[in-house]
Amino acid sequence: MGFFFDPTYVLVIAGMLISMAASAYVNTTFRRYDQVPSERRLTGTEAAAYILQQSGITDVRITSIPGELTDNYNGSDKTLNLSQSTANSTSVAAIGVAAHECGHAVQDAKGYWPMRLRTALVPAANIGSTLSFPIIIAGVLMSWNQTLIHIGILLFSLALLFQLVTLPVEFNASHRALSILSSGGLLTPEEVPMVRHVLTAAALTYVAAALATFLQLLRLILLFGNNRDDN
Repeated sequence: MGFFFDPTYVLVIAGMLISMAASAYVNTTFRRYDQVPSERRLTGTEAAAYILQQSGITDVRITSIPGELTDNYNGSDKTLNLSQSTANSTSVAAIGVAAHECGHAVQDAKGYWPMRLRTALVPAANIGSTLSFPIIIAGVLMSWNQTLIHIGILLFSLALLFQLVTLPVEFNASHRALSILSSGGLLTPEEVPMVRHVLTAAALTYVAAALATFLQLLRLILLFGNNRDDN
């Protein structure tokens, strides 16, 4: 039985290569523009504080966290967490990343519905990612029980749904960031295209993740989705 060595494994390899390429691209792009100091010399933290103030957001706390490109916005405790490589840097790249996370804070404040949908999907996506493979394997071991196998595949599809919903959330946050930076005077007209390159590269990592998950789901369907009544 070609369970571990099967032609469909090429889909997993393709997904891994796509994700690695996207990760390498965003790291290269960030490092390139992280070497370009912004003309106004604002740090990522200062830029984030200014954007939140201009957006009328007063209940979000800015914190610094370890790591590089670990920046995130946490709507549950209203914190905008900037990595050390962003918080203390005056680079064009750092300001772009900080502005992107502020874009999520603005989404939260305005009740942007795709963001709310993504938040609501988090528990289901976590359950699906955790239980899908054990349920599929249980179905295979129980003489290819199609009910269990289909439940497992359906659960895995929740992870793909979450990533698809994530795409408009991330692209919209970047759009908001570019709009704020273009009109707020934080960057010069020459610096805005640089930020666009950084945010586009970051967005591609989400596209790559969704594509890799789709390829994995396709593999599960090809391997286990057909009836195996002959077994």
